[in-house]
Amino acid sequence: MGRVTFPFGPQHPVLPEAIQLQLTCEDERVVEVLPVIGYMHRGIEKAGEKNPFVNNVFLCERICGICSFIHALCYCELVENVMKVSAPPRARYLRVFWSELSRIHSHLLWMGLLADSFGFESLFMQSWRAREIVLDILEMTTGQRVIQSSCVLGGVRRDIDQDMAGRVRRMLNRFKAEYDAVYEVFARDYTIRQRTVGKGVLSKEQAWALGAVGPTLRGSGWPYDARMLHYSAYGEIGFEPVVENAGDSYARMMVRAREIHQSLDLAFKALDNLPDTELAVKVKGFPEGEGIIRVEQPRGELCEYIKGNGTAHLERLKVRTPTFANIPALLAMIPGCELADIPVIVLSIDPCIACTER
Repeated sequence: MGRVTFPFGPQHPVLPEAIQLQLTCEDERVVEVLPVIGYMHRGIEKAGEKNPFVNNVFLCERICGICSFIHALCYCELVENVMKVSAPPRARYLRVFWSELSRIHSHLLWMGLLADSFGFESLFMQSWRAREIVLDILEMTTGQRVIQSSCVLGGVRRDIDQDMAGRVRRMLNRFKAEYDAVYEVFARDYTIRQRTVGKGVLSKEQAWALGAVGPTLRGSGWPYDARMLHYSAYGEIGFEPVVENAGDSYARMMVRAREIHQSLDLAFKALDNLPDTELAVKVKGFPEGEGIIRVEQPRGELCEYIKGNGTAHLERLKVRTPTFANIPALLAMIPGCELADIPVIVLSIDPCIACTER
């Protein structure tokens, strides 16, 4: 039996991020995998300590372009907690609205990449065509398609009036009609099931022991989502996590596919129940003391820690992104699988190495 070790990545047609996996195979079966990281370190945490703390809102939302709004929300709510400031109710509902639209467009981007890894170019384009409607809504309501910059310390800088809310509802209904057709293909297509069912299995016990988060954790049967902590307005809107039990690539895919429907419902609820209050309060002074916060990114739980010393510059900024937590789980999924399944299994955790290494 032949045994050979070779690299997968950092450049590969279906690998959107710069990570290398050293795969050891016996014939067509992987028996061992080792990660090689360090391709994209950007020094963001150190920059966060050199910047005035107010400017870090714009720095944090550039940790990851696709998840930018929730990065900004995470930092803003953490600083507000340390400084004992509460964002107005309208701002908290708008934060939920934009967070859920960000989750939808992130999941659809990933689903398009997954379809591309199967060779389903038409499904890839249909997924991204539906995503364009969400990006158009983000552009209409915030002025930007991807990095919105609408979340600020003390609240938000943009509002949605009655006329714009009506246009958003019509666009979301059009999106739902387009997405429903895409969803049916992902859920029921024979080829997709053959490529994902039973591939990259992560047991419920492994998922918990290895610290998996997000759809990777919920795809293995754990009903945990950081939105259950009721930050922003999630406690008032109501929320239940989406869970699948099989622990394979298909389960992780279906968690994301079902979450798009859930995020659509949450966006409607946030829009329909916007309180009539101001958009932001002034944040005066400097952060003193330390704090930590957890929020739910599309890929999983995002943790941030700050330590302030009463000056304009933070003493420490620490960020732990979901892919960092999911890499150990990925390494447990791969041994025993066939070489041809590697791209799909790696994609099934929705890796973002740029935000992992920062």
